[in-house]
Amino acid sequence: MQQYFIKGQPDNLLTIKDKDTAKHMFQVMRLKEKDQVVLVFDDGIKHLAKVTDPTQQTLELIKELEDNVELPVSVTIASGFPKGDKLDWITQKATELGAEAIWAFPADWSVVKWDGKKLAKKEEKLAKIALGAAQQSKRNHLPQVKLFEKKIDFIDCFSDFDKIFLAYEETAKSGQLTTLAKELNQIQAGDKLLFIFGPEGGVSPEEVADFKEFGALEVGLGPRIMRTETAPLYALSAVSYALEMSQGK
Repeated sequence: MQQYFIKGQPDNLLTIKDKDTAKHMFQVMRLKEKDQVVLVFDDGIKHLAKVTDPTQQTLELIKELEDNVELPVSVTIASGFPKGDKLDWITQKATELGAEAIWAFPADWSVVKWDGKKLAKKEEKLAKIALGAAQQSKRNHLPQVKLFEKKIDFIDCFSDFDKIFLAYEETAKSGQLTTLAKELNQIQAGDKLLFIFGPEGGVSPEEVADFKEFGALEVGLGPRIMRTETAPLYALSAVSYALEMSQGK
């Protein structure tokens, strides 16, 4: 069944006002009278709804659904600006895996350089990718997409998190492979986690020192060195296994 995110609060008789959503529902999917869909509002609660008038783009809410597929913790993925379309890939897959937010920042070893205008355009594109992935994976919440023009603005957000993990390949090389598992065993439902990943060249020694000064903990992600677009997916999978599958939270 098709799912759509609707801005605002639920109303028994609803008119779809967003042009892109309306186009997809009534032109692309060709919804007819009495067809049913799932609508998700700003509160993250899903509602079963049926089309009452496709020409007027109106629907009637039938019932509230108890379905909730969100992770028991809030996970923000933060990547140093990567090359090409890798951030598109990270955004799509991280959304499917349950990330609450996808951030990116200008790392010391980032090759690409984006100014404010390019960042705004890129952010808009990524938000659309996240929307499509959230609808496909039946999420209850749309992930936040944010691109930082200055690294200091990114670091200033560290105080908002309960745990900050820095994926650092030198930690993995040294054989410290249990830190993340131990830390995840201490996580409580509702905690806010930040995972930081470097671009293709990794994080610089200066960045490691800066991030650690503001509370980041170095962690290895297994014995194999991963690409910048693979590591965030590994981390989210590890969180899901530790907090959803192995403990049933």
